[in-house]
Amino acid sequence: MKARGFVRIIIILALLAVVIGLDQVSKIMVRHNVMYYQYTHYFNDRFTLTRVENTGAFLSVGNTLAGPVRFIVLNLLPLLAVIAGLIFMLTRQLNRTTLASIILIVGGGFGNIYDRIRYGSVTDFMHINFGFFQTGIFNVADVTILAGMLMLLFYAFFKRTDEEEIEESPAEEPLV
Repeated sequence: MKARGFVRIIIILALLAVVIGLDQVSKIMVRHNVMYYQYTHYFNDRFTLTRVENTGAFLSVGNTLAGPVRFIVLNLLPLLAVIAGLIFMLTRQLNRTTLASIILIVGGGFGNIYDRIRYGSVTDFMHINFGFFQTGIFNVADVTILAGMLMLLFYAFFKRTDEEEIEESPAEEPLV
């Protein structure tokens, strides 16, 4: 393996560790300092800090599943997706935006899967309420997954291919 490839992998894994670490540290702080369903309001009740344990996936989807179906849908499939994302970003030459997006998605996914496997639920603790816009209760991993998805979507939507740039750029005149 070339030194450059090794350094690239180390940087990717370090960034992934930062994303996972931020998520896990925030959850540990909430588990130790916030009681279940204790509500602390900030910014004129626009942001609420609370603590709930989500036994399902995003917005508690799947929390009523039981047995092997629950294990497959909430643990196995997400774990396989995270592993596939990790392998994808370590084995492909990706542009920085795509790589950063996948790091955020994989890191957040791993943080939530780790909680679900270790604790049987995911600790959620943030809520935003702007009246016309209100969220469910979420955590840092959810934010990183959403940020990664939005980055990937915006990049895919707004990127210009090399052919488009060449066609639209004015022809350069020779310097002589």
